[in-house]
Amino acid sequence: MELTVVTILVAFAGVFLIAFMRGAFGGGFAIIGIPLLSLVMDPVTAGGLLAPLFIAMDLYALRYWKPSTWSKPDLVVLVPALVIGIGCGYLLFRVLDHRAIAIMMAIITLAFVALWLLRGADVTTQPRSTPKAIAAGFTSGITTMVAHSGGPPLAMYLLPLGLSKAIYAGTTSMFFTVGNAIKAVPWLLIVKPTENVWILMGICLFAIPPGIWVGWRLHGALDQRQIYRACYGLLTVTAMKLLWDGVSGYLV
Repeated sequence: MELTVVTILVAFAGVFLIAFMRGAFGGGFAIIGIPLLSLVMDPVTAGGLLAPLFIAMDLYALRYWKPSTWSKPDLVVLVPALVIGIGCGYLLFRVLDHRAIAIMMAIITLAFVALWLLRGADVTTQPRSTPKAIAAGFTSGITTMVAHSGGPPLAMYLLPLGLSKAIYAGTTSMFFTVGNAIKAVPWLLIVKPTENVWILMGICLFAIPPGIWVGWRLHGALDQRQIYRACYGLLTVTAMKLLWDGVSGYLV
């Protein structure tokens, strides 16, 4: 990867956008910023660039999403399943059909959003389910390892619980703090970043504090209903991006 001014500016903007999502919604929407990075580098290089930066985002985000914002009963079930999912995702990374996984995840996510709209597009409350939590954590682990798209499975479990906006964001943030720390090493082993990639990482670190802070300010300005509607809207955008990635991969 050639380190040009355009590459630096686009990568910086992409990392800022991802950090903004982390500050506003707790994480899970990294794929929203990946299209920007794909303008100047291939997706695998982008994955290697982002893996350590995710950890930096997570550590900085702990200033805002403290333990009081974590839903510990959910994390106790979600996190072990996440760890197993990441392990399976790493083992299957080279043999999985990424296009088929992207299409399947997109269709499931769009169906989930459609059901929410049919119910009246409002904050719903459903009881916790251990099997659903295990399935969400495991699926999120696989998809976050394969495509940095672990947000939809987690959101499909957490959003129907009707958690407060702070608890939802804090729980999501902590979930991906664990996941990103675990998957960083496998991603770096797969990608083996070059010197230019490491330099670009160092530059992009400066995008993280302002990105998270601006996102956190937006979170504070929105009420519960607006946050949930924004999350469902972002899920739709994420699903459409996954669908495009999968379908276009077959067309090439």
